[in-house]
This record gives sequence, structure tokens and C-alpha cells, in this order.
Amino acid sequence: MPTDHLTTTFSALADPTRRAILARLASGEATVTELAKPFDMTMPAISKHLKVLERAGLIARDRQAQWRPCRLTAEPLEEIADWVDGYRRHWEESLDRLGEHLKKLQTPKEKTRGRTKRSRK
Repeated sequence: MPTDHLTTTFSALADPTRRAILARLASGEATVTELAKPFDMTMPAISKHLKVLERAGLIARDRQAQWRPCRLTAEPLEEIADWVDGYRRHWEESLDRLGEHLKKLQTPKEKTRGRTKRSRK
């Protein structure tokens, strides 16, 4: 069964190392060596993370002689943002309705039959 784009992207984003790599690439291109520097893992492990990100379409790798820069590609993130946005609108509307209901509950009730309650001793 083929996997949809959202599933592939969410799967790639599920790992904190991959999210950190994307955060680094958000500031510009970097080589695999530069991306691996902050992590205590082997280069093959970093390469596996990069392959997952590349399959998800979150990064692209170029070849310029010996240098293989990686760069962020944001299109899959836009797809996720659109998907989340539908749920954001749902919750905003639900919270707006709840807010209106709470305001109604907080408004002072009119005096019942012209009398006010007195405290009893």
C-alpha cells in the first residue's frame, strides 16, 4: 500500500535529530559534515537521517564537485501547515462558541420579580 505525502512527512519529522537538521538548514545550505557536527553519531547514521528527509521531500542534495550541499525544501511543510490549519479553524470556532457561552453565564441575571435576595442571620 503506497504511503501518502503527509504520512511520509510526519514520519520524517517524528525524529528529533531530523528536526534539528531541518532547523539548521532553515538558516542556509550545509554539507553533511557540517550537519553531523552537533550530533554524537556516525556519518552513516547521519546519512540515513538525510535519506529519510530526502525521501520525504524535505531536503534536496546537490553535487558541486566534491561538495554536496543540502538545502531545505519547504513544500511538504506547507502541506502539513494546510492540514493543521483545518483543525486550527475547527478549534478556534469551538473555543469562540465556548467563550460566548461563558459570557452569557457570567452576565448578571435580572432581579427576579423585582426582589433581591437578602442575607439571613
